[in-house]
Amino acid sequence: MGRIFISAAHGGREAGGIDSGAIAGGTTEAKEMILLRDLIVTELRSRTVEVLAVPDDLSAAQTITWINSRGRTGDVAVEIHTDAAGSPTVRGAGVFYIANNNQRKQNAEMVLMGLLRRVPQLPNRGVKPDTDSGLGSLQFCRQTNVPALLMQVGFISSPDDRSLLQTRRRDFALGIVDGLVAWSKAVDPNPGTPPEATYSPINININGQNYAEQGVLINGNSYIPIDLVDRLRIDLSKAPNVVRVTYQRIVYIKAIELRDFNVSISWDSATKTLNLRSILSVCPGQINQIISNGNTTEVQLQLFLRNNHENALVQFPDIPKLYREEAAMEGVNHDIAFCQMCLETGFLRFGSDIKPQQNNFAGLGAIGGGTEAASFSSARIGVRAHIQHLKAYASLEPLVQQEVDPRFRFVTRGVAPSVDQLSGRWSADLDYGTKIKAMFKRLYESAKLI
Repeated sequence: MGRIFISAAHGGREAGGIDSGAIAGGTTEAKEMILLRDLIVTELRSRTVEVLAVPDDLSAAQTITWINSRGRTGDVAVEIHTDAAGSPTVRGAGVFYIANNNQRKQNAEMVLMGLLRRVPQLPNRGVKPDTDSGLGSLQFCRQTNVPALLMQVGFISSPDDRSLLQTRRRDFALGIVDGLVAWSKAVDPNPGTPPEATYSPINININGQNYAEQGVLINGNSYIPIDLVDRLRIDLSKAPNVVRVTYQRIVYIKAIELRDFNVSISWDSATKTLNLRSILSVCPGQINQIISNGNTTEVQLQLFLRNNHENALVQFPDIPKLYREEAAMEGVNHDIAFCQMCLETGFLRFGSDIKPQQNNFAGLGAIGGGTEAASFSSARIGVRAHIQHLKAYASLEPLVQQEVDPRFRFVTRGVAPSVDQLSGRWSADLDYGTKIKAMFKRLYESAKLI
């Protein structure tokens, strides 16, 4: 069995110091995760497992570098987090793994089940690919050379999760250790065998055609020859974090990283074939522009919403239709508006201080500077207000319909024509635009548009 690296993450950790991360109930993410990490380390050592704890004063990038400089075949790595939500009712534990890696998905299930067996009162949020995370990818899963998982052990914003963590911290540690040990044993590094001997070939299919050269499978991740990247006219010079390996004198890159260059990635385990699709139905130059045409149908929007929240359409059955119609009237991209709604409401779960009956799908504030969010008389009017607010940011053109957005006149018109420019404006979150883009990339992949 190899060694286990463990990192206690806490929000926006900065080099040279420890950021507190999320704060709730008189405690911080940093405090809770460091205490849990220390118990995990102690328990692993009591089971004679070699463990390396990442220093707490390293940045996220330095954490990955620290692990990569020490990692070797057979090692695994996990980062433990707490999450935070706008509503105290949002709860549960889950694990993220690198997308399109079935082996890592199974590892994630091992680790999560270890925790839930010891703490069954903790809701199960399941295992998810890192493409389903808020930012669309997780660097700890992507850039760590040894197999890596990111574990969210609960929500610090939930009094129930917080109480469980604080009163049953040892059970949390024991459960996580159970899962980590099972995962580490399953890695089977074949001691004494050179790493290259474990790289198995895979087939590559691009746009329906078999590619003449094969790729390789490393730690369950598909790697493709750099020549194929060049053939796709993808410039990696501005992507220094893309993982490269040299094997048998050929340079390979991790295939999942091409997703950031609008290449669709899927894996056929039966034939060991990596499927790439670079022929886009969506123009890359238009994908971020708020004033542009949407590309999805009403049915595709319905399926996307239902796949992420099976009861989403019960209260708002016409919401996809409303977004398509209202956005078309004002020239706004309905895909962007719809995905922003999914982000703001948690796929119509709401759960924050905004209630479903307010028909406020985008976190719009009321006039007067109060803390109350705006309310609208119907779902259509709520969608219309959302579309109008987007148009206020993205365009200088007048509204087609009567103004219903209570804050339309307060926006500096045309200041944010692209999704990225909503960051720090629509929301104080500087990653807000990135989160919306990650959401509509998921939408387009589900609709097979990219």
